[in-house]
This record gives sequence, C-alpha cells and structure tokens, in this order.
Amino acid sequence: MKKKVLLPLLLVFAWMSTASAYEAFTGPTGVLHWNKKKAYDGYTLFAPMVNCKTTYLIDMEGNVVHTWESKFPPGLYAELLPNGNLLRAATLPRKSKKGYCGIGGAGGLIEEIDWDGKVVWRYKLWEKNKEIQHHTFYRLPSGNTMILAWEVKPRQEGIDKGRDPATLPDKPVKQKGVPMDDWWVDFVREVDPAGNTVWEWHVWDHVGTGPDQLDINYKLPDPVGLTYPNWDWSHFNTIDYIPETDQVVLNSRNFAEFYFINHKTGKIEYRWGNPSAYGKGKRPSWYDNGDQKVFGTHCSTVLENGNILLFDNGSEGPEERRSAVFEINPKTDEVVWKFEPKHTSSFFSYRQGAAQRLPNGNTLVTSTHGGHLFEINKRGDVVWDYVSPVFSGKMKCVAEDDDAFDRKYHQNGMTNMIHRAYRYGADYPGLKGKDLSQKTPMVKDCPAFFKTYK
Repeated sequence: MKKKVLLPLLLVFAWMSTASAYEAFTGPTGVLHWNKKKAYDGYTLFAPMVNCKTTYLIDMEGNVVHTWESKFPPGLYAELLPNGNLLRAATLPRKSKKGYCGIGGAGGLIEEIDWDGKVVWRYKLWEKNKEIQHHTFYRLPSGNTMILAWEVKPRQEGIDKGRDPATLPDKPVKQKGVPMDDWWVDFVREVDPAGNTVWEWHVWDHVGTGPDQLDINYKLPDPVGLTYPNWDWSHFNTIDYIPETDQVVLNSRNFAEFYFINHKTGKIEYRWGNPSAYGKGKRPSWYDNGDQKVFGTHCSTVLENGNILLFDNGSEGPEERRSAVFEINPKTDEVVWKFEPKHTSSFFSYRQGAAQRLPNGNTLVTSTHGGHLFEINKRGDVVWDYVSPVFSGKMKCVAEDDDAFDRKYHQNGMTNMIHRAYRYGADYPGLKGKDLSQKTPMVKDCPAFFKTYK
C-alpha cells in the first residue's frame, strides 16, 4: 500500500488509542486488535450475508484457512459440526413475488456440506403460499435437526383467534415489494436424518392471554413497519436445546422474550424478557422501559451453567437505544452479567446479532449490521476486534459511508453484514486432522492493523 494511504490509517489508530468511542465515515477492516494473552485462540467461522455464497474460516490474524462454497447465499448463517461438516441455511432464489414471504430472514434450505465442499445432506422447507424456513436451525444430540419456519394462516383465521380486526391494516402491506395480507406464523419442525418429520411445535396452537400463551393482540407499534406488528406478529429467530430437561429454547424478537418449551408436551414452561407481553408487568411508554428488560433479542443460547446468554439489539428501547449482551439465570430471573459499551457508536446493531460464550469464559459477539465481530472478557475488555472486509461480495480494507445500505431498503445496515459467527478452538473435534496450514489474507496488500495498533 502506498505511504500516502497508510499514513492516514496510522493516524486513525493513534486517535483510537485515546478515544472511548469510534465514529467516522471511513474505517479499517480486518483484525483491529488482538490481545494474545487474554483472547481465546482459535478459528472464527462466518458467512457474509450480502451477495456472497462463500463461508469463511479465519485464524486470529484474519487469514483464511478454509472456505466452503454454495450455490446460494446464506439464510442466514453456518456452523461447524463436531464431525467436521458445515451445517448451513441457504436462501433459495425467488423467480416471482407471488406466494413469497418478503420478511427478512426467509431462507428455505438447510445444507450439510463436508470439508471438501460436497453436500451430504439437505432439507428443503419452502412451499409457496404455505411455509418457508427462516433464520435458524439446530442439530440435536440425536442427529435430528430442528428447523424454524413460517406457515401461512389466512387473515380471518387470526381474527377468529381473537385479534381485534380494527388493529389490522385495511389493505395488503408490502415488504420487499411483496404484498402481504395473511399471517406468517412461526413453527418449529424436527426432522430425522432421512428427512422425516418427527415433531412439530406451532405458535398458532398457543395463542391466548395466559402466562403459557402468546397474546395475538400484543403488537409492536406500527412505526416499526406494518408487517411486524401484524402479519409477522411473533417473529422468532432462535432455537436451542437443553438435553438435561428435554426443553427447547426459542426466542421472539417482537415479544422480546425467550421461552423454554417442553419437548414432550409443547407447553411453554418458562419465559423471560417482557412480562407486559402477558399482562404481568408495565408496558413501555415514550421514555420509560416499564418492566420490559430487553428490546429486540436474538441468539438466546444455553450455557453449561444453565444460564441463558442473549444478544439484545435495544433497537426499540424508549430510555436508550443501544445493543448489549445479557446472561440470565432462569432459576432466579436475574441478570448475572451484562456487557454494553459506553458509546453506541462502538456497538449497535439495529437488527440481528449473536453472542457465543467461549471455553475460557470470554464472549464472542456478532454485531451484525456493521459486520463487526469482537471478543470480550468478563470485565468487558475487548481482547479481539474484527470488521469483515467482505462488502456485497467485494473485498475492501477500508469501509466507507457508501458501503451502507440506502435507508429506503435497509435501516442501519452495512453491506458487510454477518448474522452470526462462531469461534472454534484448535482442539474442537470438527477440526481434528484438518489441514489449516494454508493461510491466505482476505484482502491483498491490506495493512495488518492489529500489528500497528497496540
């Protein structure tokens, strides 16, 4: 890189070393900071969301050590299984808007890809005007796979369930150019390796006003977009599983809650995040969070200690809008750990996001809308910091304001978005015997910023 380009970047890092927050129209990508003594050493997996069909595995310096190719963009992320295969959701192409779900997160296909790139298992869950996979999946210890999906329910059927018709739009709502006038309701399907359905759980079967039900008249304010308070009324985004109690963990962004579901009976046995969703607490007002604890949650994950780790977008919080990571003890309902920055410019994802607790106790955070991955310790110290250089399928070592989406199409998002990333240690079973010696920089001639900034 020419000196006239490198010098301003060095000045940026000199400024960063004294500032408590980072706000600029341009910024470096790749590994920005790495504390070798405090970070969990390993390999980070992520699938860039925009115009990219490649899933990357990188080392701590940001070098690519392995990739997987697909025919389709992610829908929305991938993870590495203990057998060394990649389990990945994919977004199938839509040749027309008729019968298609225009809600963000719709995918349609789950693929298992071996280390050499061969698809060894796939399950398609997409039928026009009926159902479509979205957001997430979970491989169970039994080898079965749980898949989150939407199913279509007619407008009148929701009214028959108790929805006040006066609160519904009087004409179809367009989402991504797709007219919507029916309900797209969450359900979970569990399939065995042969693709046979062995279990299902449907939100539609649990509509009501009790503590173990979902109130069809609980809705977000209309300004968030008429789809979310109405046709995408519940908007789940996460599946996890507790083998000790045989409970399925689900998360609703719109209700701002996570749930423990009895795998045998389907009953909602526990919920946390927003008691006002079932009449047990004060709803938020203009500048008051009320009794609601989180606003727009994602990635509710079971930890080894039985606690739940989750990503809170904070996107609709009345008191302040900032993202955070929570650890909740479901036995006491208490928040036992929380991370948030001092300034929202350092960390804020309006939608999506994830958090993974690492074996050394650190937490890997995915701040989706900035393509920002960072690792923090229990004290909240940032020990590894990374910005994806993959912008709409193109590699860049400096991000610019033009790399953001037009607000007409996407709010607060950059074209290097990552839905969810995972870190795997060198001793992870899925990496046993794998050749990770070939290291390729993601962007040629890009400075190693973490070496410059200490």
